Amino acid sequence: MTGTVGVGVDWQARARGLADAVCRPESRWWKPLAGVPRHLFVPRWWERTASGRTVRDGAADPLAWLGSAYSDATLVTRVGPLHADHAVPGTIASGRPTSSSTLPTLMVTMYRHAMLGDGSHTLVTTGTGYGTALACHRLGAQWVTSVDVDPYLVKVAAGRLAAIGLHPHTSVCDLTQAPLPGQFDRIVSTVSVRPVPAAWLHALRPGGRLVTTITGTGLILVADKTPDGGARGHIAYDGASFMSTRHGDDYDDTTPAAAVWKASDGDGDDVMTSRYPLLYVPDSWAVRSMLELTAPGIEHRTQRGDSGGRTVWMAHPDGSWARAHADGPRQSPMVHQGGPRRLWDLLEEIRDRLNTVGELPVYGAAVTITPAGETTLSRGRWSATL
Repeated sequence: MTGTVGVGVDWQARARGLADAVCRPESRWWKPLAGVPRHLFVPRWWERTASGRTVRDGAADPLAWLGSAYSDATLVTRVGPLHADHAVPGTIASGRPTSSSTLPTLMVTMYRHAMLGDGSHTLVTTGTGYGTALACHRLGAQWVTSVDVDPYLVKVAAGRLAAIGLHPHTSVCDLTQAPLPGQFDRIVSTVSVRPVPAAWLHALRPGGRLVTTITGTGLILVADKTPDGGARGHIAYDGASFMSTRHGDDYDDTTPAAAVWKASDGDGDDVMTSRYPLLYVPDSWAVRSMLELTAPGIEHRTQRGDSGGRTVWMAHPDGSWARAHADGPRQSPMVHQGGPRRLWDLLEEIRDRLNTVGELPVYGAAVTITPAGETTLSRGRWSATL
């Protein structure tokens, strides 16, 4: 493999710079980060613009390609069912991202939580194949199995891995369904789940470890298999959020209906003045995670006015909604709510707890997983079962 990309720019220097940004030279992850040509795994990607996501072609702008590929950032490669590899130049895509190259810092964070050891048979999720390449450099390709529900992703990643001399085991499968392709000492999932699939526990060897995130939250779950076939562990203190698992070309439409969003602009059934300053829930990972455990599936929107005011909306597929507006950061927001549940009241209960105790119990919580996959988080007197 050459050290240049079309214009005589040294990708290896870029990769070393990325490795320096992510970890120290004595780390076991420095050499994988410095040695994997990330740009080869992301020849095209979707870049967010004011009008949506537009496809970028690396070969058409090699300097921008290298700049993006060797930044510590997530690069979206698939939006809905459309992969950037197949998009016509100039295409604007809308919809939910369905595949990406995870930012390298987060990829290494997940692997560090897994405590990959020499000789650990490790199952990873494929995506672009970049994370698989890092694991292969660290462990040796013979110890790595890479899986994805998308046949194209597996095929193209396997080809790009082979192009740099890496030949891990690959398989097309639904990660949430048994059987998985083998028995493993580690399972590291860069797609989120809720709850932990029982298939993982069946495929995990005694004492093996799984690392994943809980759908809709910023929670990294780390658990070791127990003799009863379940697992015990904890929620890490550092946060992460990944796309959730999907079972086809795109996600099933479980978003709130247009009628719910339309209703959220009305007066609603209840009007109140909030006790706390206006909060857009996605801005606070701990609050977002606690709310998602309490009432999964809420979607959030926000809008700033020309005069400096801000409005936030919450909506749930069951028809519940809330809208809060404040003219300034110190003003108590006026809240309108409707539907079968009072979403803003749920949020205020969480903020009451945060105000009283000083923290929320989600980070650092103990995790217990039954052999059937029922997952319970607990800390002190608080608990939540997924």
